[in-house]
Amino acid sequence: MNQIPNQAQKNPLAGWYRQPKIYVRLPSLGRFYTQNALDRSSTDEYAVYSMTAKDELMFKTPDALLTGQSTVEVIKSCFPAILEPWDMPSIDLDFVLIAIRIATHGDKMDVDCKCPKCEADNTYSISLQPWLDMFANFQYKDTIKVDPLVIKIRPYSYKEVTKISLKGMEQQKLFNIINDEGLDDETKLERFGKSFVKVTELSIDVIADCITSIETPEGTSSDKAQIKEFINNCPANIFDQLQTHMKTMREGMEFTVKNVACGDCQHAYNIPITLDNSNFFGGRSPD
Repeated sequence: MNQIPNQAQKNPLAGWYRQPKIYVRLPSLGRFYTQNALDRSSTDEYAVYSMTAKDELMFKTPDALLTGQSTVEVIKSCFPAILEPWDMPSIDLDFVLIAIRIATHGDKMDVDCKCPKCEADNTYSISLQPWLDMFANFQYKDTIKVDPLVIKIRPYSYKEVTKISLKGMEQQKLFNIINDEGLDDETKLERFGKSFVKVTELSIDVIADCITSIETPEGTSSDKAQIKEFINNCPANIFDQLQTHMKTMREGMEFTVKNVACGDCQHAYNIPITLDNSNFFGGRSPD
């Protein structure tokens, strides 16, 4: 008698898998992604899922947090349309993390901080949806005119944002070297020189990598080697304008709660919110 081959049985628990909690439009509208980094939607709307227990554990792993790997894995899990989070533009990064936070814990989030004037501990409940809306409407300016040059530039990728964080660590290392009383002056000078070169090279590399083309009266170049050579040899004022532009665009996406009042002394101050760490995803605020 012929036997019917076994067919893969559907998991009876599949109906209880997590479902999309919200749908969003990326601030970039899909621009600036490398090929195959984004599973593009025909409607420009993307599903956002809540975090799993595994995702939440990722944000409690110090090494993964330091390297950015935990953020990459959680984005893959909760925003599956982003296939290569390392390549996502920075203008989408905070937006996506806020969307994941809302999908997981809801709109409200408690923020603990210390008053800079009287040092009293304060807790504030903030709404995340207005920030999601604000970031969604952000417009990135990708053209810088430095007469007679026209420079096309893209946002930092998440990989480059991580590089910038490492640059900050190198700068801290410089500070520690200068203040290390256990080192003699010659050793200080040698170590300072090595770290300073690292910071300088990293600054130049990150800017050069973000330039997509440079138009001159003689023609346009999009060759990466030529662009990097140009950045290494251009006048300081051109490099300064590029750095200022990148900084201005980055500051336009900063998540800062402004003019909160201390519960003790009523002093008004601003609270910068850090999204790319375990504190942001640490727990839900009470309803």
